Amino acid sequence: MTERRIARRYDLSLPLIIRLPTERAVDTQKGKTRDISTRGLYFVIEQDLEAGSELDITLTLPAEITHGTEVFVRALGKVVRVERRMEDGSTRLGVAAVIERYDIIRGAAAGRA
Repeated sequence: MTERRIARRYDLSLPLIIRLPTERAVDTQKGKTRDISTRGLYFVIEQDLEAGSELDITLTLPAEITHGTEVFVRALGKVVRVERRMEDGSTRLGVAAVIERYDIIRGAAAGRA
């Protein structure tokens, strides 16, 4: 199997919030990243997602990483792969997603994201 990734991946466990647009409302789920790049990410959540689902993702970069204050990254993407995995004794879903666009939100503006 050959490596198809173009962008460098970073092993980071960051909190994230996933918003899934549905016909009636917005479904919100929490999870954690396992790795991330400028073009995609792999994260783990408890609820079901399907390949092809559109995502609205908010990541929190802690002050230890940014050397200052928390920075929020708001990204729009799409699920490319979903796999069941055992983690901490329970079944969770590992999700690979491509990032189609992202914005970095710093400081006071983050509260308005």
